[in-house]
Amino acid sequence: MNHSSPTVPQGGVLNQRALNRALLERQLLLNRSEMSASDAVAHLVGMQAQAPAPPYTGLWTRLEGFRPEDLSELISNRQAVRLVMMRGTLHLVTAEDCLRLRPVLQSALERSLTSTFGKKLTGLDVHEVAAAGRQLVESEPLTLGGIGTRLAERWPDHDEFAMANAVRALVPLVQTPPRGLWGGVGQAVHTSAEAWLGRPLEADTEPDDLVLRYLAAFGPATVKDMQAWSGMTRLAACVKRLRPELRVYRDSNGNELFDVPDGPLPDPDTPAPVRYLPDFDNILLSHADRSRILTKEQQRRVFTRNGLIRATILVDGFVHGTWHLDRKRDEATLVVEPFAPLDRAARSALQAEGEALLAFTAADAATHHFRIDP
Repeated sequence: MNHSSPTVPQGGVLNQRALNRALLERQLLLNRSEMSASDAVAHLVGMQAQAPAPPYTGLWTRLEGFRPEDLSELISNRQAVRLVMMRGTLHLVTAEDCLRLRPVLQSALERSLTSTFGKKLTGLDVHEVAAAGRQLVESEPLTLGGIGTRLAERWPDHDEFAMANAVRALVPLVQTPPRGLWGGVGQAVHTSAEAWLGRPLEADTEPDDLVLRYLAAFGPATVKDMQAWSGMTRLAACVKRLRPELRVYRDSNGNELFDVPDGPLPDPDTPAPVRYLPDFDNILLSHADRSRILTKEQQRRVFTRNGLIRATILVDGFVHGTWHLDRKRDEATLVVEPFAPLDRAARSALQAEGEALLAFTAADAATHHFRIDP
C-alpha cells in the first residue's frame, strides 16, 4: 500500500469520493497486494466467514497470485481460525488475533447473548453452562447442535440452542478443519481456541489497539463507524484517549473522522479497477454510514431479509451490481447483474476479470461462460 503522508490538513473535509479511495487503498482493492495471505488477513483484521468460500475469493481479489492452498494451509496448520468475533459473526482471523482480540470483544458478545437469548437462559448460571460446554468440546469437537444436545442432558428444562449459544459467546469456539478448507466438506465442529492453539487468550481487554487496527484497514471513520464494525459500544472514551495521536478530519456532513497518522489518502481521482467482492465482504459491513461504497437503495438489493450479503461488483470503486456463479455439471457460468447500464469499457473489464475469477473459483469445470444480464 501507499503509506505516503496525507496531504489533507487536520480538520479538512473528505468528500465521499476521497473516503472511497482511502477505503479501497486500505482494503487492497486499488492494486493487488504482494502481501502473504497471513499478512493480508491480519491487515484486514479478519474476514467475514459465515460460509467457507468467501474468504478465498476475498483474498483472490486483493492479492497478487493468491492460491487456495495459501489459506487452506494456514487453517490446517492452526495459523488461522474461524470463530465468532466482531458483531457476533463468524470471522476468519490469524491465530494471534484470535488470542489478542477475542478478549477485547468479550463484553460485546455477552451483551448480545443477553439481548438475544436472555429470556431463554433465565434461571441458568450461564458461566456454569459455559464451563460445562468447554469441557465437552475439549473432550470431543462438537457441532453447535451437539453441544446443545449434550447440555440438555444436564439442564433438560432449558432451550438447547440458547445454551449452545451461551457457550459460543462465553467460550472462544473455533471451527476445526476440514471445515473452512478450500473444497473441504463436513459439518462445523468446534473446540476451544485455547485447546486448538495450545495457548491462553491474552488478558488485555482495552480496545485501543483494535480501534487503531480498524482505522488502518477501514478509516478514516467516525466513532459510530467503529462501533458498527466491532459491535462494541462506548468507544468515544477510547477515541478521546487516543485523540492526541490521531489525525482528525470531517466528512461532508460535518461529522468528525478519525485516522491513524500514516493512513493513506489517495487522490479522489485515482482510477479504480473493477473488482469482484464475495458474499459477506466486510467492506460493505464496517461503517455506520456506508455511502462511501454503496447507496441505501443498493443496500436493500444487496442485504437480504434473511441476513445474507450478496456478492457484488465494484465499478469505479462503488457497488454497481451483484454476481453469482451457476454450476451445471461440467459448466460454470459467472452471471453479473448490474444495477445500472454499463459502458463498453466497464463491460470489457468485468469480462476479463470475471474470466480470471472463473479460472480460480471453478477450475474443475470443463467449460466457462460469462454473462451480463440486462
